Amino acid sequence: MWKFGERTHFIQELQGLKEGDTVKIAGWIYRKSELGGVVFLRLRDSTGVVQVVAKEGSMSKEEVESARQADIESSLLVEGRIRKDPRSPTGIEILASRIKVVGESHDFPIKPDSGEEFLLDNRHLHIRTTKMRNTLLIRKEVLRAAEEWFIKNGFVRFEGPTFVGTAVEGGATLFEVPYFNKKAYLTQSSQFYLEAAIFAFENVYTIQPSFRAEKSRTRRHLTEFWHAEAEMAWADLNGMMDVAESLTRYISQKVVERAGHILEALNRKFEPPDNRFPRITYDEAIEIARKKEVSIEWGDDLGTETERVISLEFDLPVFITKYPKKAKAFYHKPDPKRPDVVLCADLLAPEGIGEIIGGGQRINSEEELLMRLREENLNPSNYKWYLDLRKYGSVPHSGFGLGIERTIRWIAGLPHIRNAIPFPRTPTRLYP
Repeated sequence: MWKFGERTHFIQELQGLKEGDTVKIAGWIYRKSELGGVVFLRLRDSTGVVQVVAKEGSMSKEEVESARQADIESSLLVEGRIRKDPRSPTGIEILASRIKVVGESHDFPIKPDSGEEFLLDNRHLHIRTTKMRNTLLIRKEVLRAAEEWFIKNGFVRFEGPTFVGTAVEGGATLFEVPYFNKKAYLTQSSQFYLEAAIFAFENVYTIQPSFRAEKSRTRRHLTEFWHAEAEMAWADLNGMMDVAESLTRYISQKVVERAGHILEALNRKFEPPDNRFPRITYDEAIEIARKKEVSIEWGDDLGTETERVISLEFDLPVFITKYPKKAKAFYHKPDPKRPDVVLCADLLAPEGIGEIIGGGQRINSEEELLMRLREENLNPSNYKWYLDLRKYGSVPHSGFGLGIERTIRWIAGLPHIRNAIPFPRTPTRLYP
């Protein structure tokens, strides 16, 4: 029998071969059937699925029997010849001459009728299934496109720490962790560190996890999520929205271009947005929500239901700008023309998905930032290094964060955000 490392082809590469060509492949049993003593195995690897035919005369009786006894998700090494057959799901099959069971599998627990909680408890096995694999391939393309856009547009990658000493988005959602003899927190955002980096590189980005101790159990919240964040020197609110729009459009276009067949397999009909994204104010958004009989007071942040009904009014992602100062974090720059609102914007995806991007123009004056910290009853000494950024050559600057899983949920049409990440973390889930 051939040795490990001698695989000649991945399954995806078999389509270009001639009938009778000899191949060696490796994979896992996806489906299995038997007819007239002939064993039919649908074998999958990371690139696709192919039918393997095991019958006496082409291989030993013992190997046919081992194929017959092998269960779903058993791992196999297969050697055989390519055979064209229109009855095969892919138009070709492999007539096996040798089969070796490498790893046995008995009664694989993931079944077509498995419940959602069972699948979550067995996520380490569920990710092997076609639907989960396809969803995670969409995730791969979203991350690839985001990284690609930043590089093409001259942004420098820069990573902030995971352990931090102060809040970015508010103390109520901080995960506190012991850090030797001090208190530390898991980062809610890399924003502050990216702001420090703009004075060296001007336009910077990161793609890394963020953590929010939100007890929300909605379809769009995770306690650990992946964040594509960017900060830009010499950029105002409108410049930030232009960048965020371009990034979002690029991601959606590239996913369709590179993985349209996967979206089809997920039964998702998705058209990447072409037209310019609408931009409305918070005041206009509140008016829309009230017309839809959502109870909301001016000054409230937009909750899940409010964002849902607003996003359903648009066929494209829509920016909501200039939220009340009291609804947003201290670092957003107040509007000079209307100090009770700030120069910020959230991007809501359509179809009821809601916010996928939050960002805005940052306060670039030390005096103004000190005033906002005191207004929010925050201790300026905890933000000394962040205040330092305003002392030495400060400039107008803006930035945003894009939620990777929320974006995947929108593009792939997923019912729940937990399906957009391999191992979701929620207030009730830390396993597996």
